[in-house]
Amino acid sequence: MTVELSTALRRSTPEAQGVPSTAILGFVQAVDRTIEHLHSFLLVRHGAVIAEGWWRPYAAEYPHVLFSLSKSFASTAVGLAVHEGRLSVEDKVISFFPDDLPADVNEHLAAMTVHHLLSMNTGHHVDTTGKLWENEDGNWAAAFLAQPVTHEPGTYFVYNSGATYMLSAIVQKLTGETLLDYLTPRLFEPLGIENPTWESCPRGINVGGWGLSIRTEDIARFGQMYLQKGEWLGQQLVPATWVEEATFPHSDNSGGDNADWSQGYGYQFWRCRHNAYRGDGAFGQFCVVMPEQDAVLAMTAGVGNMQSVLDLVWEHLVPAFAAESLAGNEAAPQTLIDTVSSLSLPLQAGDTSSPLADDVSGKVYQIEANDAEISTISLAFGVEETIFHLSNDLGDHRIVCGLGSQRLGVTSMNGRGEQRVAGSAAWTSEDVHTLKLYFYETPFSLTVDIHFEGDEITINFKQNVDFGPTEQEPLRGKAAR
Repeated sequence: MTVELSTALRRSTPEAQGVPSTAILGFVQAVDRTIEHLHSFLLVRHGAVIAEGWWRPYAAEYPHVLFSLSKSFASTAVGLAVHEGRLSVEDKVISFFPDDLPADVNEHLAAMTVHHLLSMNTGHHVDTTGKLWENEDGNWAAAFLAQPVTHEPGTYFVYNSGATYMLSAIVQKLTGETLLDYLTPRLFEPLGIENPTWESCPRGINVGGWGLSIRTEDIARFGQMYLQKGEWLGQQLVPATWVEEATFPHSDNSGGDNADWSQGYGYQFWRCRHNAYRGDGAFGQFCVVMPEQDAVLAMTAGVGNMQSVLDLVWEHLVPAFAAESLAGNEAAPQTLIDTVSSLSLPLQAGDTSSPLADDVSGKVYQIEANDAEISTISLAFGVEETIFHLSNDLGDHRIVCGLGSQRLGVTSMNGRGEQRVAGSAAWTSEDVHTLKLYFYETPFSLTVDIHFEGDEITINFKQNVDFGPTEQEPLRGKAAR
């Protein structure tokens, strides 16, 4: 009879695994004081989860966009393909794309190998990703190969998501499968990672360097598998030699301002202080593997300063790892459990009513021409809720926001397909109604201030983080006659 082994990580108390609950509590409290948008953390020691928490509305069952943490999974796919004899890291990049080469293949482009794509030292002086997006016919491989290769490959490090895209394109050329399909039986299913999704380019190739969405525990399982040199439940999912090669510092990135971004770069993994390594993604998506401490930390977030998150890990957690289990302490573990079970991102603060509410409730405002192509906005006020209506080029959208509570819903107002959203609202002055929207499968939240003045409104949108400006130009509108 075949015995099914659970892929879920086992649970234990911190003290049983040599970590005082008070140290983890100190970490959580420091996060609440100084980090506005940590969304989740899950800490594993000696193969057991010893603490985990989600800041509501984020929750264990929901996936989270990983951004560049996706790169570590793409690297793993390449390692598996190498193990299967489909390619070598010394293979020339141009050999895979004979029909997409520029008219002039210079010596630097000709010398570029898979190793250079993996280690981010392709010879490009700048990240190529923007040029891929700009390519009108959707041929991202041709766009990458057309970019100037200024430096000799292997001599110049530049973080380059276009390089990871090329790894994805190579895997798909060799296997006939996207990264997602290729990794599903080899990695995702054995690890118990259910329903992963990965964005694709216009030609159906997973973008590789970003776009993967999975849950926090899925991140931790991936990290634990790497900590175990590729082994999981008695099965060698990834060759131990690849784990070692992928996490070795192949590129020198010293000289940067951020301490944990200047410790060396492997095959789509960053080296860290304390002899640790990690996969990470924009705005605070982390898979931190700490071999000396036999620990893994998975985190998701929506922060601008990612170094500040790692600084708290090194300050509160790393010094607390002991070699032996600690004496039982019933009070401290329970305090930690109570604390992490009550974590929540802030609701919109303010008043639940205003003298203006009855006058403006249900009134439709026509919005002046704007880049966001928003045409109308209206608010309708109930006893315990605000109903926000917005019309734009994508259609009509309705989000219900709780007054003093969060309401969960779904919206497509951002143009990224249907997204889960949690909304709260309040009057932040007699003439300003403010909405706080958490898109809780992503790093993003949006604050919307609507200022009423007679028959006119001014709307300000502010996002917590973004790759560009976090605030838009104010929009203005008038009540429809």
